[in-house]
Amino acid sequence: MQTVTNAPIARHFEAGMLSRAMAAQGRRSCGVGSVRVLEKDEELFAEGDPAVFFYRVTEGVIRTSKLLSDGRRQIDAFHFPGDVFGVEAGDEHRFSAEAATAATVIAYRRRDLDELHFDETFSREVLDAVMHALERAQRHMLLLGRKSAIEKIATFLVDMAERLDGDDAIELPMSRLDIADHLGLTIETVSRSLTELERKGIIHVPASRRTIVLRDKAALARLNG
Repeated sequence: MQTVTNAPIARHFEAGMLSRAMAAQGRRSCGVGSVRVLEKDEELFAEGDPAVFFYRVTEGVIRTSKLLSDGRRQIDAFHFPGDVFGVEAGDEHRFSAEAATAATVIAYRRRDLDELHFDETFSREVLDAVMHALERAQRHMLLLGRKSAIEKIATFLVDMAERLDGDDAIELPMSRLDIADHLGLTIETVSRSLTELERKGIIHVPASRRTIVLRDKAALARLNG
C-alpha cells in the first residue's frame, strides 16, 4: 500500500527472487532479517502488539489500519514492494497490519538497528522509505479533512497510477471496501464516484472492476488539486 527505476527495480527484483525461493518454508533467516510469507487477509501484527520488528514489503500489498471506537475501520496506508512500515516511536504498534493481497515481507528486529547502521546503503534506504511514508501520511490527512468524495477518489487514482508504474490502465490490488475505509467514505459513495468519473469520460471501469483505465489524467490531476 511506487514508481521506481534503475537501482530500486534491481533491489525489488532481487528481493522477489529471494522471497520466492523461501516461500515454501514460510519463514527463514535472511541476514539480519527474516522472510514472512502471508496469505490474503492474514494478520501480520495487531494494534497494541509489542513493536519488536519493523518490516519491508518485497511482494504484494500490506494494509495498516485502526479500529475506531464506533467499530469502523480506518485504513491508514497501503504498503507496496519497497515500502518500510511498522517503525514505531514507542514500544507498541499503533495500527494493525494485514495482507491486502498474498504478500511477502522481510522482518527486521528493532534491536538490530545498530547493526543495520553498518550497512550505509540499507540504512539510507530505510530512512528514505520512512520519509516517503511520512509524506504520504501528511497527504492522506489533508485528503480526509478537506476534499470532496470525487476529489478523494481522483487523488487516490492519481496516487495509485504513480505507485503502479504510471500506466493508463491500473489494476487495483485492494477491494472497494478497502478503498472506502482508506478514504473515509462508504462503499456506495466509492461506487457512485467512480460511476460519475466514468460518465464524464475521465476514467473507464471494465467488467473486471479491479482495473481502472485513466482516460483523462489532466482532469484527474485538476480534481487532485
